[in-house]
Parts: sequence; structure tokens; C-alpha cells
Amino acid sequence: MSLSVSSAPRGIVTVTLDLPERRNALSAGLVGALTEALDDLGGDADCRAVLLTHTGGTFCAGADLKDPPDPAEFVALLRRIVALPKPVIARVDGHVRAGGLGLLGACDLAVAGPASSFAFTEVHIGVAPAVISMPLLPRLDPSAAARYHLTGERFDGAEAARIGLVTAYATDVDGTLQAMLDGVRKAAPGALAETKKLLTVKVLDAFDHQSDALIALSARLFGSAEAAEGMAAFFERRECRWAL
Repeated sequence: MSLSVSSAPRGIVTVTLDLPERRNALSAGLVGALTEALDDLGGDADCRAVLLTHTGGTFCAGADLKDPPDPAEFVALLRRIVALPKPVIARVDGHVRAGGLGLLGACDLAVAGPASSFAFTEVHIGVAPAVISMPLLPRLDPSAAARYHLTGERFDGAEAARIGLVTAYATDVDGTLQAMLDGVRKAAPGALAETKKLLTVKVLDAFDHQSDALIALSARLFGSAEAAEGMAAFFERRECRWAL
């Protein structure tokens, strides 16, 4: 089981990334399961919001390099989260890397805890954060986006909140989430859906105008000699040949 879905009292449905032995990496199977779950929840009148969380010490490690998802299907998943007529709220108290940051960035709200850490590691394995730029770049502080995309540096939850990657950093993750969920529960469903549309215009515009070009770029880079070396180094636990 890579994903579990459970209803909580008063309209909140919890979707849990549940493959800790694979660091909740985005395999083709996980992307498909998450897409199917969101399709169901989008039309569920009893669901007021989706809480996306994880088991283990990693929220999501990015693409599963042994079973990567089709780029077009991953893009469709990210767009589905953004366009879902209910808020998607992420609970993060673990590591988030590469494509996992795209998953996080597509969510409407996110709370990061003290065990969280973040890094855009794509440049270190010979690729670029191509398709995940669509939900992320409209939201991130431009200077911080440049720094962390180009260097692959690791940063913590407090910094993630400062640069706009998450809504809040809290030592009491669940307490902070509770206040958000209580607010959503008080909202009229139709008004909530229309308000989300107002907030996601720029992100959906990026998907509508950039998807094809960025999917092609992602495919080209993952098929490159640099990516082959980067992935080999990753699996062999060594430095890439270009590292100085």
C-alpha cells in the first residue's frame, strides 16, 4: 500500500503517503493512486478539505528513480491538486526533496514541523526542477528561489515559511493545523471553491501555457548524459564526476 485515505470528523479527509521504506518517492504507482484519490474527493460532497500527510521521516523524496512517473502524468497530478475545488493542506514533519517540493507547492496551505527539511536537489543529479517550477515559482520569493534552485542547498522549516514555500512553521504542527482546519470547516463550500479559484489563477495560468515545453525539457534532461551520471552516482553513493 503506497497511499491511504481516511475520513476524519467534520469533513476533513486525510490522504497519507504511506511508503516509508521508499521515502514516499513518487513512483508511477503512487502518482496514479494519488490522482485517483483526488478525482474521487473532488466530487465528494462530504469532503470539505484534503489533509495531505505522510508516514516515516520523509514527506516525499521526489521522483522514484527506479520507477519514475511519466512526466505528463505527474504534471496532471500537480494541476489536479491546484484545480481541486477543495483546499489541499499539507502536513509536513519530515524531509522534502526535488519533485516532492512540487507536490508540496501545489497545495493551498502547508504547515512544516521541526523535523522538516527541504532541498531542490535536481542540479546535483544532472537535471532541472522543470515541471515543478509551475506551482512553485509563482509563490516563492524570487531571490530565495534563485538561491535554492541553483545551489541545491538544504534549508529548514522556518526558512521554508519565510520564502513562501509553506504557510507556517510550527513546533506544534497539529495545533497550528487545527486552527486552519477549523476555519475551513466554518466556510461555505461554494464560497470556499470560488475563493480558491481566485488564489490559483497565476498557478493555473503557468500550467496552461508552460506544461508542454516543460514536460519536453524534463524528458530531454532525464535522457541526458549528465542525468545518467547523476543517477549512477546517486545509486553508487559517490560524488558526480563534475563535482569540484
